[in-house]
Amino acid sequence: MGADLIRNGCTASRRRDVQNLHPRSRVHDLSRAFSVLGSYERHRCKHSLRQSAHTSLKHDLLFEKELSQMSSSGLLWSCASQESKPALLLLRKALVWPHPGAGQAFMLLWVSVLVLAPVSGKSEAAAKPVISLHPPWTVVFTGETVTLTCHVLHFHAPEKIKRFLWYLEGRILRETPGNTLEVRDSGQYRCQTQDSLPSDHVSLIFSSANLILQAPPFVFEGDSVVLRCRANAEITLDTMTLHRWGKVLSVSDESSDFRIEQASLKDNGDYHCSGFKNGCCSYSSNMINIEVQELFPRPVLTASLSPTVSGKSVTLTCKTQLPPLRSDVKLWFRFFKDDHMLQLGLESSLKISTLTTRSRDPPYYWCEAQRGSSGVCKQSQKSQLRVQIPVSRPVLTLSPHGAPVPEGHTVTLTCKAESGSFPILYQFLREEVVIQKMEPTRGMKSVMSLRAEHSGNYYCTADNGLGAQRSLPVYLAVTVPVSRPVLTVRTPRAQVVEGEVVELYCGAWKGSPPILYRFYHEDNALGSSRVYSRRGASFKLPLSAEHSGKYACEADNGLGARRSETVSLDVKVPASRPVLTVRTPRAQAVEGDVVELRCEAQRGSPPILYRFYREDNALGSSRVHSRGGASFKLPLSAEHSGKYACEADNGLGARRSETVSLDVTVPASRPVLTVRTPRAQAVEGDVVELRCEAQRGSPPILYRFYREDVPLESSSAPSGGGTSFYLSLTTEHSGNYSCEADNGLGAQRSEVVPLSVIVPASHPTLTLRAPGAQAKVGDMVELRCEAQRGSPPIWYWFYHEDVPLGNSSAPSGGGASLNLSLTAEHSGNYSCEADNGLGARRSEAVPLSMSGLTRSRSGPIATGVTGGLFSTLGFGVVALLLYCRLPRKAGGRPTSDPSRSPADSDVREPVYHNAPAWLELQPVYSNVNPKGGEVVYSEVRRIPQGSKPAANSDSVLGLLRTHLPSHGQAASHRPSDPPGSSVIYSQVKVACPSAYVAPQS
Repeated sequence: MGADLIRNGCTASRRRDVQNLHPRSRVHDLSRAFSVLGSYERHRCKHSLRQSAHTSLKHDLLFEKELSQMSSSGLLWSCASQESKPALLLLRKALVWPHPGAGQAFMLLWVSVLVLAPVSGKSEAAAKPVISLHPPWTVVFTGETVTLTCHVLHFHAPEKIKRFLWYLEGRILRETPGNTLEVRDSGQYRCQTQDSLPSDHVSLIFSSANLILQAPPFVFEGDSVVLRCRANAEITLDTMTLHRWGKVLSVSDESSDFRIEQASLKDNGDYHCSGFKNGCCSYSSNMINIEVQELFPRPVLTASLSPTVSGKSVTLTCKTQLPPLRSDVKLWFRFFKDDHMLQLGLESSLKISTLTTRSRDPPYYWCEAQRGSSGVCKQSQKSQLRVQIPVSRPVLTLSPHGAPVPEGHTVTLTCKAESGSFPILYQFLREEVVIQKMEPTRGMKSVMSLRAEHSGNYYCTADNGLGAQRSLPVYLAVTVPVSRPVLTVRTPRAQVVEGEVVELYCGAWKGSPPILYRFYHEDNALGSSRVYSRRGASFKLPLSAEHSGKYACEADNGLGARRSETVSLDVKVPASRPVLTVRTPRAQAVEGDVVELRCEAQRGSPPILYRFYREDNALGSSRVHSRGGASFKLPLSAEHSGKYACEADNGLGARRSETVSLDVTVPASRPVLTVRTPRAQAVEGDVVELRCEAQRGSPPILYRFYREDVPLESSSAPSGGGTSFYLSLTTEHSGNYSCEADNGLGAQRSEVVPLSVIVPASHPTLTLRAPGAQAKVGDMVELRCEAQRGSPPIWYWFYHEDVPLGNSSAPSGGGASLNLSLTAEHSGNYSCEADNGLGARRSEAVPLSMSGLTRSRSGPIATGVTGGLFSTLGFGVVALLLYCRLPRKAGGRPTSDPSRSPADSDVREPVYHNAPAWLELQPVYSNVNPKGGEVVYSEVRRIPQGSKPAANSDSVLGLLRTHLPSHGQAASHRPSDPPGSSVIYSQVKVACPSAYVAPQS
């Protein structure tokens, strides 16, 4: 059954072709076309053609013979030149000429050796690999993996394939050692090996849709095609429908696969599928275009003479080609002579006996190729067979013969073949390069003339389509003056850098060797070289900066020297190590100054980019387009101290300078003066700390301390910070204090800090003032308490036998008084206390006795003595007043030293005067040192009413001291007193109040 189908697969087509046969065809025109086809092929194919035909005869087995013929069938295309390939395509098309007798005549196929030429290297290089998919779908769900396999043709030896390149959207995706690649991304994929062109692209879509239609990437005639309508894992469909061109093609509720049996062109179209879930919803898939491709083209019947039995037999080959993706398909071949089948099988060639060239009515031959038993079947054109005689080896002759020919003279070349079928195509070559192709001719020779320009071996070839024949070489010597040479400078990189070696290459494209080449730099000879071939000459030059300039070369073969155009060479000098200079406006770099960082490389081709760094941190950059350095201005702050460097870069390698240290000196800021006291108030005798500190400023800093702008002390802080000055306080230290900080960049004065020194109150003096000489009951006595020293305000407390009587304040200093109306109880010891917050001080006790209470034995004596004493001292008081007033009226200085204290006046010699105005004096009793009990000093002082003793310059101070001896050393040298009596010593001392100056603390 299968054999019958194979025999009858193309019966209808064969019968139609037989009915249209005509016994006579236009053999001459077709013969000429095939002759032209063969004439364009290279002589290099000749050996391969013969070897292939010879090999095909040696194979006995059917499969080996089939492989041999398949190998032979590809060489024609690769051996053919670009010009002949369009002619080869004529073998695959029917050329029909009108005929008045039969309506149509078919092309007569001339026997051509080139038609069966085997595959050569060019088609290998031009072959494309093919990509297959696993699974075989172009649309899959996102997240799935598709394995791409890059298939190469059988003539690529697997061991020669070292790597596979994969492309995605025209860009290189990856290189793999194997021919597979797993992908997960949509796009167009290609593959390529090192000896092939890129494959045709395969488009993959990774879809996130709910429903997709899957189809194979390629569909060929006769394929059984599976279209799969597939839903994602989350959807279950009850019914699936396949659509083409929007119309329902098939419906299935059991399977998701739809089949197209024996695909043909009628199955082309746009397909999609839809799915329906009962009671829910429907889904629609993507659109897929299916284009059924031709499985194999219409076969072409070719014929070839077997070289071993030339003229005796012919091998017919039914040539077609399967696509690489279907190279595993087996084709059945049938050969026919007129209307009789000669052979059936998998072998694509048939060997038959040839007819003689005298046959007037040669038979028609054709073949059929069919896929399997019932697949695609195609038939070749019918052709007549006639034998042609190969051309013989031609002979090339030159005229004139032998002697060198000057350039520009005419030379005649004649190529002649002794035998061969017409037409014959002649070609002329020089050193394997075709210089002239002649039109096909029916003559046995061809002649051409050329202008002598190139020496070398000349050949000619003759080709009538049965194999080109080549003549022996003939040498033509042409004497050619050198052309103007071209100088090329070959450098190892784009820029020419000092220290590198450049190659000066000089070449003249014309000129008979030997040629002497000379090299020049600014017309100064560098060197020369003689070349005995057509190549140029080179000169290697180690570069320095002086080699910049114009270069030229000269070529001379004795027929006239020619100089090239000049070539400029700019030698780039790498930047040398730069030098960084820091330019400051003064000896020291001071905060606030603007310094200039100057960076300069002594050598280097401009432009040079200078970069400035501080502690490897970039500050700025500047590009200089001429010689010289670059500057960078930097306003200084304290943070700019550190190490600086610069870098020079002209594109040939950056060079960094040595580091330069910059120490930014910061002027001392305005200092702050702090007075640190041991207590809240500054008290006389305390030690206070004057602390002066500038928050900013470079050390060492010299600190100076001032009181009322008078320098007190200076001290240095070598490491920065502040310094202190300690002061033991006296009253003179009150005032305004300040300090000064100076680190050589300008002294800064602090704000003024006032300091008030508080003086503790001294022991006060208590004075009792009575209206008469003797205090008596009823008198109003004034108790006057006064501390000679002490900072106000001072509080005074009065005591009678240590019992407080009252208190009074002196806000501005001075003393305070307490008036007391005497009673009998007021006799006793009185004292007072002064306190200004720095410690209370108690006066000496002063006794007070009143007359009329207890008679004192010393009372009458004291009264008598006092009266006599004042009467005798009257004149002394007057003299003392005059003594104190006269110098003041004269504008002079008092004779008493104002610097002397009251303690100094106490040591004066006693002065005795009579007091004429005794009744006007008001007695004041003051006891000093009452604790002794034996010695009593009495003072009689007259104090004008309403004024203080220390402030009244006209007051007269009288001191009356009474000594009451009892025992001790003081009584030992005095005359003994009568029993029951007392001896009284009186002393009166007068001092000028105006001359008294309070002691300074």
